[in-house]
Amino acid sequence: MSARSRLYLVLLTALAALATGLCAPVAAQNADPHTTVLDGARLHRTKVRFDHGDPQLRREVRALTARADKWLDQGPWTVVDKPRPAPGGDVHDYLSQAPYWWPSQAPSADNPWGCPYVQRDGERNPEVDSGTDRQDVEKTFDSAYDLSLAWYYTGEKRYARKAGQVLRTWFLDPATRMNPNLDHAQFIPCKYDGRAIGIIDFSQSYTSVLDALALLETGAPGWSSKDRTGMARWNTDFLRWLKDSDFGKQEGAAANNHGTFYDLLLAGLAHATGDKDLARRTVLDARSRRVAPQIAADGSQPQELTRTRSWHYSTFDLVAYTRLAAIGRHVGVDLWAYRGPDGQSLFKAVDYLLPAATGAAVWPHPELEFLRYAATDVVHAAADAGDVRAREAVPRLEAPPGGDLWALRPAAEQLDSIAG
Repeated sequence: MSARSRLYLVLLTALAALATGLCAPVAAQNADPHTTVLDGARLHRTKVRFDHGDPQLRREVRALTARADKWLDQGPWTVVDKPRPAPGGDVHDYLSQAPYWWPSQAPSADNPWGCPYVQRDGERNPEVDSGTDRQDVEKTFDSAYDLSLAWYYTGEKRYARKAGQVLRTWFLDPATRMNPNLDHAQFIPCKYDGRAIGIIDFSQSYTSVLDALALLETGAPGWSSKDRTGMARWNTDFLRWLKDSDFGKQEGAAANNHGTFYDLLLAGLAHATGDKDLARRTVLDARSRRVAPQIAADGSQPQELTRTRSWHYSTFDLVAYTRLAAIGRHVGVDLWAYRGPDGQSLFKAVDYLLPAATGAAVWPHPELEFLRYAATDVVHAAADAGDVRAREAVPRLEAPPGGDLWALRPAAEQLDSIAG
């Protein structure tokens, strides 16, 4: 072969490789995302409609990108930024403080915390927002989700690159990463260095990060194979801690929203890391372990109604249930179809909220701050699952601040946050 022929072959090979590299992300983004809670096929169909100019979706994408735009000049956040480490002394350990516990004494030189601490249910101690990682982790989760969704629908690289920076800083970079445990979550000064109940700091919203990762893995610029491998390893280690630690076992035994959210996190991590059997077992077991004992025959949730913020906690628990049901869809379990021995079901639990959710009646239980829109997402979920009453109620729901984004991310979010 002549020198000219060899050069021509080299150029053709290089051009082919370049073309493959340019087309690969586009091809990947045109595939269904392998999401854990969200329905990847549905997201793909929605994206196609948006790309073809659907006017309603264009309005909703503008609302989504407005959320994402606010994150572009914030963060990234890290566990190593807190003013003092967790009680174990490792700055890479996550630390949060119990939100409803307050000092009973004025702080002094001999008693700097004002101990002992006493519980005031539903009243949030502002101390929890300083000196711990609680607010920063919530910003990490929310921003990664919003930014990844915004990139998925618009293709604007700045959203993906910011999401990648946020995730790498919190989970992967050796200097700033979080250790994959929650040994010091929701500590109480002078009382506990950490509590099992603190797992809810992650269980209430970490599954949105799992979906953000799945979206980025469809070809996001700046999200590398090294990043994917690193997050897969972190999630595997975190799942092992969740299953095997004493705190994990205690939280799994909880009989209220903590137990429901534990199942959501366990099933979500199992699905995302490839343990589909564990994900399926968790959703199946939730029928007799969660729905039957935690939802009454009339659809009320007795454990949540005892709280000073009973509306919030009733909707909050259903966020976990509806997201768990969404995971069930991926592993062949229809949690919506389950009926307990007294007729308990997720449909009944959502229907119990409908009079207050639509403004037709006053919520008849204690509530320090009633926010009607807190139920909007869970009613959407029930309507999508086939609940006729919920479907009829959708037009009368109150949109949450920032707009109703159900069409773009059809999985319930916690819309009324009093814990973060």
